[in-house]
Amino acid sequence: MDPNEFPTKGNLILAKNSLALSRQGFDLMDKKRNILIREMMTLIDQAKSVQGEIDTTFTKAYACLQKANIEMGINYVKEIALSVPVEDSIRIKVRSVMGTEIPLVESSPVMGGPTYAYYSTKKSMDEAKEAFEKVKELTIRLAMIENSALRLAASIKKTQKRANALKNITIPLYQQRVTGISNALEEKEREEFTRLKVIKKYQTQKKSS
Repeated sequence: MDPNEFPTKGNLILAKNSLALSRQGFDLMDKKRNILIREMMTLIDQAKSVQGEIDTTFTKAYACLQKANIEMGINYVKEIALSVPVEDSIRIKVRSVMGTEIPLVESSPVMGGPTYAYYSTKKSMDEAKEAFEKVKELTIRLAMIENSALRLAASIKKTQKRANALKNITIPLYQQRVTGISNALEEKEREEFTRLKVIKKYQTQKKSS
């Protein structure tokens, strides 16, 4: 038998305190889960919006690129593409939502003019460049949102597991322990009361005789 289950007043106090802490822990886990779920639903709505914007921008960008290929030639457009510098301005920070770290992705805006000459290109090239820069910006944003949503989902699952353990295992265990010790102590008190009554009655009878 677990020593903490012995029917003593000390163990009863410990069991009641543990039960109160378990209930408080469950409430905190439940609140944390709800906050995380709300945050994730907001991100899902944002992801849908950004995804739709990306699809539209991609369609426009490829249409402009196709037009530029026709007007300027695929090889020349390829040469221009090779002159575009590699993106190296992306920075990743984190922010915490109820202890869950989610990424904040930042990138510097494109500075300066294009890497090609205006006189040797067509308007379709400018439009394609602008559209693909927008696609890059949206893709970075979408990656941040989706990664954040995945991290929140994992945290929600872990929080739900802990809440379930408290609700279905820990709290019932301490409830049962409190009830068992309380009943045992009450039974002891009744037995002690009965014993004292018998002793008192015996002493009274002895005095009268």
